[in-house]
Amino acid sequence: MPPFEEIAAFISEKPFVATIIGVSALVALALAYVFGRVAWRASSTFFTRYVAPRPVEDVLTVVAACIATGVSAQGMWRFSEDVLGLDGPLRLLLFAFIEIAIITSAVRARRNMRENYSAGIDGIAVWVLTCLTAVLSSMDAGSLPEAVFRLAAPLVAAWLWERGMAIERHRIRGTGRINWRLTPERMLVRLGLAEVNDRNASEVDAHRRLTRVALAAKKAKALREGGAPERKVRAALAKLDKAMDQAVEHTGLAVDQTRQEALLAQIAALYNTSKLVDADPRVPWEQNHQPVPARALPPVLAELVDDDDVVYDTTPQVVDSAERARLMRAARQYWDRQIAKRIVPRTIDIAQEVGISLTIAREWRALWKLEPQAHSLIEALYQEHGIVDTGAFPAIADDRVLADTK
Repeated sequence: MPPFEEIAAFISEKPFVATIIGVSALVALALAYVFGRVAWRASSTFFTRYVAPRPVEDVLTVVAACIATGVSAQGMWRFSEDVLGLDGPLRLLLFAFIEIAIITSAVRARRNMRENYSAGIDGIAVWVLTCLTAVLSSMDAGSLPEAVFRLAAPLVAAWLWERGMAIERHRIRGTGRINWRLTPERMLVRLGLAEVNDRNASEVDAHRRLTRVALAAKKAKALREGGAPERKVRAALAKLDKAMDQAVEHTGLAVDQTRQEALLAQIAALYNTSKLVDADPRVPWEQNHQPVPARALPPVLAELVDDDDVVYDTTPQVVDSAERARLMRAARQYWDRQIAKRIVPRTIDIAQEVGISLTIAREWRALWKLEPQAHSLIEALYQEHGIVDTGAFPAIADDRVLADTK
């Protein structure tokens, strides 16, 4: 840098040139300040809009993928010169066409994921083009380590992109990845080297020994009832005796009530296998509600009930919470009105009035009849008329109701 005296001499000798240089320097500083401020605002906006809302792992994934793509592009730069013979501006324009195609396919795949919930053909194109650029870059390598490095860099970028797509796929669909049928965990479980739950070794061993006893007992019972030769029956009983001895020794079967119940449950299940053929379980989603006749009255009260009082339950048994609350309010209002008239409604009356099933009406009536006023009426009916509250006794007319006994 020239000393201050030389700068002063230059300004005194060439004041016009010095003025132009000073003004140019000031303009350059002003432009640098303006461009720096614009760049700062742009970078802040970019960070606030695109970087800050994303998780840290997504940002690191993009950075690492960019670095890996740069390594791949550098390999294609050398490949285009050494193999294709490109030089100058043509080399600058054509060397990274595969990397640009990869980025384009990745962007399209992400858009397809957001719109169609699948990466589509663009997701496949990302992997195909990545493998292509990896092979081309490694072909111009000078050594085996360099070839492996150039082959691995694009694949790392594609893997990071795939993991980012998997996270976004899970975020959009709300589902995880597929569950492979052949995994190391399933193979170990299949071979008996691993457990599918969190039982410890002693619990697993006890369960297996108890199961061995139950199976031996079933086999011995089947041979004896099937008329098998005495030799086979004795062998089966000996096997059962041995399994029982081991179970008592290693599981504490003689003193552990829980394991005794578990063994009996297994034996009961194995002995009654044939009854499964005759089982007729009801389909849980079946909505066919057959009419249920009202509970029969005692013989003493049958003559007091008209034939028209027999009601069938045709109301569906399953309702939502809001509908159930509405029906309960209506039934309660009817109950209070009848109790105010000193009449105890029957289960059938409540079911007819509100339109509910006999089961629900009987359940609510069982709760409400314990209240003092209803209980006093029921007690009076029993003492004066001998009517036992079964939920189906006839209502007594107003002129036959006794006064409240308190």
